[in-house]
Amino acid sequence: MPGNSKRRGAMRKEGTKKGMVVGSGGQRRRALQGKGPTPPAEMRPGHPAARKAARSATGAGKSGKGGGGGRATAGNRRKPGDGETPETVLGRNPVVECLRAGVPATALHVAIGTTTDERVAEAVHLAADAGISILEVPRHDLDRITGGALHQGLALQVPPYEYAHPDELLEIASESPESGLIVALDGVTDPRNLGAVVRSVSAFGGHGVVVPQRRAAGMTAVAWRTSAGTAARLPVARATNLTRTLREYATAGFMVAGLDAEGSVSLDDFELAADPLVLVIGSEGKGLSRLVKQTCDVTVSIPMAGPVESLNASVAAGVVLAEIARRRRR
Repeated sequence: MPGNSKRRGAMRKEGTKKGMVVGSGGQRRRALQGKGPTPPAEMRPGHPAARKAARSATGAGKSGKGGGGGRATAGNRRKPGDGETPETVLGRNPVVECLRAGVPATALHVAIGTTTDERVAEAVHLAADAGISILEVPRHDLDRITGGALHQGLALQVPPYEYAHPDELLEIASESPESGLIVALDGVTDPRNLGAVVRSVSAFGGHGVVVPQRRAAGMTAVAWRTSAGTAARLPVARATNLTRTLREYATAGFMVAGLDAEGSVSLDDFELAADPLVLVIGSEGKGLSRLVKQTCDVTVSIPMAGPVESLNASVAAGVVLAEIARRRRR
C-alpha cells in the first residue's frame, strides 16, 4: 500500500512528514508550552503605550509632591544646559576667538602632526592659561569627533550653556538700586544677534536677557564669541512661554515695551525709559509676534532719516538701550 512504512522491506526516509519536523515546536509531550494570551499594550516592556503610561505615572507622582503649582520655583527650575548637548567649535580662527572671549570650554583637541602657526600656538597658550585640557589625538580620531567637517587640526569642546530661570532675572532686577531693565527677544534665530544683544545689554546697565525656548537662537559658542565674554557676567534665561513670562513681569510692576516700526510712541518721546522696563525686540523680518505685541503696554518706533524699513535686531537693541541709558542718567 502506498505510504505504508510498515510493509515488508519499506524504509522511511528522513525529511518526510511523519514525526517531528524542524520548526514545528515538537508534538504531544515534547511540544513547546504556549505563553498564554498577549498582554495589553500598556503592559508590554518597550511598547510606546507602556512608555507613555510610565511617563504619566511619573508625572502624577511629581505633581502630587509639588502641591499642584504650575509655575516653576527654585526647587524645580530647569537644569543647566536645558537638555542641549555639548558643542564643538572647529577651525583655527573660531577656536582662537572663542578662547579670547573666555568661552567656558572643557577640552582643546589638537591633531597630531598639525602644522603649527601663530593661531595654533595662541590657542594652546590660551587653553593652558585657562586650565582647559589639551588633548593630542590622531587626525582620524579628530575626523570622527567632528563628523568629517573641516577642522584644520583644532577643535574646542564647549559644554551646554547654563541658562537662568526668568524668575531669577526678576529678582536681580528688583533688588538692584537702579530701575530694572530686562531685554526679551522674540523670534531672533541668529546666535550672532543674540550675542551682540547680550553685549549691548551689559554695556548699558541691563540686568538680563530672556529668550524663548523654541524657535529662537540659544547661547551657542557663536553667541558666546559675539558677546565678547559678557555672557559670563550677564544672565541669560530661557522662557517656556514668552508671553506668559512677560505677563508675570508686568504683574511684578515692570512696563513692557516692544520695538515696532509702526509703534505708538517714538523713541524721542519715550518717557517710560526711566521706569522698571522690559524691552521686547522681534526679528528683523517678522517683527513681534501677535500675542507678544498684544502683551506689550506700549510699542516704540525708532525714527530714521534714511530710506531703511528696519534695522538688524542687535543694532536696534543697541540704539534703544543707548537712549534708555541716556534718559536714566538725566
